[in-house]
Amino acid sequence: MHKFQQSKSPAFFALLSLPSTAMGFALSIQISALSWILTTQYQLDIHDVGLVWAAGPLAGILGQVIIGVISDKVWFWNGRRRPFILIGGMLAALMLLALPNLDVISANLGVGGILGVAIAVALTLDLAINVSFNPTRSIIADVTDEGDERTKGYTWMQSISGTFGVLAYAVGAVFDNYVLIYAGAVIVLLFSIVPTLFITEPRELESEPKTPAEAVKSQKQDSLLGMLIAIRPLWGFLVYDIYAMGRRMAGIEPANYYAEIACAVVTVLLVAQALLEKETADGGRLTSFRKVIAAHSFSWVGIQTTFVFLFPFLQQQLPGMSDIDLGRVGSMSFLVLNAVGALLPAVVLMPLAHRIGRIKTHVICMAFMTAGYVGLYGFGVSPAKIYLLMAVLGIGWAAIVSLPFAIVSQKVSQARMGLFMGLFNLSVVLPQLVVSLGVALLISRAPDKNIIFAISAASLALSAIAWSFVREDD
Repeated sequence: MHKFQQSKSPAFFALLSLPSTAMGFALSIQISALSWILTTQYQLDIHDVGLVWAAGPLAGILGQVIIGVISDKVWFWNGRRRPFILIGGMLAALMLLALPNLDVISANLGVGGILGVAIAVALTLDLAINVSFNPTRSIIADVTDEGDERTKGYTWMQSISGTFGVLAYAVGAVFDNYVLIYAGAVIVLLFSIVPTLFITEPRELESEPKTPAEAVKSQKQDSLLGMLIAIRPLWGFLVYDIYAMGRRMAGIEPANYYAEIACAVVTVLLVAQALLEKETADGGRLTSFRKVIAAHSFSWVGIQTTFVFLFPFLQQQLPGMSDIDLGRVGSMSFLVLNAVGALLPAVVLMPLAHRIGRIKTHVICMAFMTAGYVGLYGFGVSPAKIYLLMAVLGIGWAAIVSLPFAIVSQKVSQARMGLFMGLFNLSVVLPQLVVSLGVALLISRAPDKNIIFAISAASLALSAIAWSFVREDD
């Protein structure tokens, strides 16, 4: 083990943050460039763009849970998280290079349409990101102690990752998205490989259950049924995603929104049940975990709606701009969002969380984000106003991509950190799928694309309320 890791120096926390930064950088490129390149270079309509984006959550469902379970139990290449970081980083870099060349790939494969190739590349890119994202977050919990040190690890992760996210959007805004894609492929590859050579993973984690009763309980949690029980607040999202994906693949256009309304009611009821559940159930840990994923899920409905559909909103509000200029406005908007998201975690959120608690800090940030979305709905009609309100959204974004990981790592067993980080990710990807399959349908039919910010504001308000029901750890 290197001295900087033993002493937990700033250099160690910086290096520890780079693998997650690589995946975050790849995700930033996807957010900035995917909708833009599909709309302008390949002329896909909004509904098809939403279908391509659905590949990501599907990859998250498979990738993060499966890799999380495997990485908890294996040891090879001198690590349990290292192999998946390396594999995911190389795949992500290759798929980024494929994005501007979908037509070339399609022609060489003899495929008639571009949509299938776009979905395949997006799916592989997201699968690569998700293969690595879980291990890059779990390794922080593996090599840090509980409490402030772990909070420091996750806030440093977001500060450095967010800084490079700002760089990604700056490159897209100042140059163009093609430069961003090619430069990003190099950064993703380097940041995935180099840190794994210097970080020493512990050979043993928190000891497994000793008593027969604890062993049986552990086996139940690792089963498919146990995982489904653990994510009970997300069942409404899951059922709708299965229904909507089947409907979309069959080419059936719904005439009404009855299924969406029914699943929304079920989701609200299951989330309310989880939030009102007593903390003493299941020893407290599983109950607390359900509360966290219930609260976190609503925030991602709003955020993903903005990520996917900001460009159609800009096309409506700024019709005189060229596609390249609209791409720059979109990149600048996300640059501002990520600049605030990068600055706040280590400088503001970590000290504030130490003083008033992580939950209260998170609730405050969700309230700011809700206000920002209300402002975009009412006033975001010029680039300057959009940038200003994106800065307000950045307060919530800074919390969402840092504090929940520290919170959930305190509420689950370290021996199953990969499993529960994977299950926790379902509170991100299942709502993302709802956006791609349900919200996309609503927005494509809405004459006023400003509706995206009404949906986002309502989702973030619900998230802020739900987080207030989560118990603060000592």
